[in-house]
Amino acid sequence: MTSPALKGGLLALLAAALFGASTPLLQHAGRNVGPFMTAALLYAGAALVSALMRRPAHQEAAVVQADLGRLVAIACFGAVIGPVALAWGLQRTSGASASLMLTLEAFFTVVLARLLYRETLDRRVWLAMLLLLCGGALLVADQGSAGSAQLAGLAAVLLATAAWGVDNTLSRALAERDPGQVVLVKATLGACCTAALSIAAGEAVPDARTALALLAVGASGYGLSLRFYLLAQRQFGAARTGSVFAFAPFIGGLLAFAAGDRSATGWMLGGGVLMLAGVLLHLMERHHHLHAHEAMAHAHAHSHDDGHHDHVHLHPDTTDGATLQHNHWHQHAPTVHAHPHVPDAHHRHTHD
Repeated sequence: MTSPALKGGLLALLAAALFGASTPLLQHAGRNVGPFMTAALLYAGAALVSALMRRPAHQEAAVVQADLGRLVAIACFGAVIGPVALAWGLQRTSGASASLMLTLEAFFTVVLARLLYRETLDRRVWLAMLLLLCGGALLVADQGSAGSAQLAGLAAVLLATAAWGVDNTLSRALAERDPGQVVLVKATLGACCTAALSIAAGEAVPDARTALALLAVGASGYGLSLRFYLLAQRQFGAARTGSVFAFAPFIGGLLAFAAGDRSATGWMLGGGVLMLAGVLLHLMERHHHLHAHEAMAHAHAHSHDDGHHDHVHLHPDTTDGATLQHNHWHQHAPTVHAHPHVPDAHHRHTHD
């Protein structure tokens, strides 16, 4: 059986690579585009790729009407405030420092996951978050010495990380839904809202080449990345997904450097080292103990090789014990066992 932590970590790392690469690309492609128009094109691209990647209903649980309020909140924080603040900030600060500051998205995600969902965090994780904070403080000190404009840009990027931290935490409750459908609804709401704000603000419409570039960045760095992020949350919870996703800024920083950004200073390098140490420390967490599962019933995508789904199918066209992913309403009997686990849909127990 594949470790849920390993599978979730790989999905989160793939999401991080796509989003990390998008930051320097966005700084280049959106240089002369208004922040609202930039956000609208990014999430229009995300909506397009999500519409093309919808999975059949028998494989994934569909979004229901009760999810609408949460989706609106997610779109507000993740598809409006986050990208607009990032686009505005990238025009006023260096790509390398902005990329590194995005690491604090993990901090906000972990803290909110603890406050809202009581996800278990040991001393190693809290120390990792302290290292992330210290690294962020060094970045602020570095950009503060470069002038108020640079500091304002970095503050906007910080606002984007906080908004995406809220988005990540709220998205946890939708991790069992069809990720393509979740991304499609969120991206469509975000694109429509920011397009309306762009028109109201009188922002200019970019040329076709710039628009296509931003659509492509949105499709990969926001559409595909969010899809993999939601799948990772399904595997091992909001806090741990956010921690692995914190590799994205380092990927973005390296790409910015490769593209010619030579703004790195001793303060920035020191902050990056602290943040990288925090991410690695969090990934070293191991969680294994005897725990109990209460009886529960729900519908979500699953297979029968994960140690938690041993129910019998009543339909003749479905093979019992199938390893293929499928979706239907099913029940779990009470169980007590011990194995490595993370805060996924089946491990929400409390710890003394």
